Amino acid sequence: MMNRTLNKRKNSFLAAGILALVLIAAGWVLLTNLSENDGPSQSGRLTVGSPAPDFQAVDMAGEKVSLSDYRGKVVVLNFWASWCGPCVNEMPLIDRVRQANVPEAEVLYINVGESKGTVREFLALHKFNFSAFIDATGKLAGLYKVTGLPVTYVLDPDGDIAGVAIGEIRNEAQLQAYIDAAKED
Repeated sequence: MMNRTLNKRKNSFLAAGILALVLIAAGWVLLTNLSENDGPSQSGRLTVGSPAPDFQAVDMAGEKVSLSDYRGKVVVLNFWASWCGPCVNEMPLIDRVRQANVPEAEVLYINVGESKGTVREFLALHKFNFSAFIDATGKLAGLYKVTGLPVTYVLDPDGDIAGVAIGEIRNEAQLQAYIDAAKED
């Protein structure tokens, strides 16, 4: 009987300890991933006003592209995956904003961690007519300090970060405001 009581107490302390660790970890993730400031980043996250790292990537059509090829235009970098519900929710909205801003802005859809076949099937299933870049190894996501999906960076024509949306973009006005602000920089 006494052993059973000790085991229950031990299990209660263990469960409480695990819960405390989970809450601390969740709090840390929220603080580091959801905080956005305009000053220098203390966590290594890219911030508004900093230059966007240049990169080269190959799109679904096999065309090699550099971010610097888009200098002079507003660029929207959308990091996503087909398994990410918020990513899937925001894609039609981002595509409508993309179509409304041609030719002043370009949207580069960067799929993180999936194969070309998976991405091709996803785009066909949802009837999207844009190309995507495949970041199967996470190299581009790492360059942009992406730790969760979706993340969208809006770059001004000079290649500096003008806006960052961490998490799902829920309305066209939010993204359009970032693009309009980037045009004015």
